[in-house]
Amino acid sequence: METAGFIGALEREGRLLAAAAEETGTGAAVPTCPEWRVRDLVRHIGMVHRWAAAFVAEGHTGYRPDGGLPDLDGAALLAWFREGHRALVDTLSGAAPDVRCWHFLPAASPLAFWARRQAHETAVHRFDAESARGGTAAGVGTDFALDGIDELLCGFHARAGSRVRSEQPRVLRVRATDAEGAVWHVRLSQEPPVAERDEVGDPGTARQADCEVAGPAGQLYLSLWNRLPFPEVSGDASLAALWHERSAVTWS
Repeated sequence: METAGFIGALEREGRLLAAAAEETGTGAAVPTCPEWRVRDLVRHIGMVHRWAAAFVAEGHTGYRPDGGLPDLDGAALLAWFREGHRALVDTLSGAAPDVRCWHFLPAASPLAFWARRQAHETAVHRFDAESARGGTAAGVGTDFALDGIDELLCGFHARAGSRVRSEQPRVLRVRATDAEGAVWHVRLSQEPPVAERDEVGDPGTARQADCEVAGPAGQLYLSLWNRLPFPEVSGDASLAALWHERSAVTWS
């Protein structure tokens, strides 16, 4: 996906998130994040939007802490969220392609990183907001989901902080069933996971996996972010359980 596509996704997902939060009310429980109410979700993602926008708008080349959570609720909180979301979209849309600023995963450019990261951050939390509302949540497009799986497996969990470790070397295979060749092999050990995407999807390689999790890309994306159970699990199911137990990405 191109940067403009991510910005478009960010804009759409943020609007859906706000609409779901408004319909549900900020006191509703969030089933996919059991420790949160909707107000906690909106405060968090609104803070993240402002934090991200500042790096691009102000050109910070080193890490800066976030600005903290607001003491707002109800209509005032939703207005604050919408203001920050709009500012982030406008900042990314208006930024120079070669803008220089801090970012924390490999990317073609800082702007590409922040557009991609904030689109996925907002999409996952939009699903959270819609889970609080009940009913059927909006789906996640196949191409967007495949990119998000790649970011999570090859980006986030390649970092030293990943807790997805195994005493003995194991291989977890991740396969999207609705996209040709969308297969990742995640090698687990006592070190951070090493994920490689296999565009060919060689069946011979599949036999080397200790466990496979599979399903449509949109569902698999949310499963890997621990929002849904895995659609299909074959082989050693303890590796799928290990993922759910240890793969959470938390704010710090």
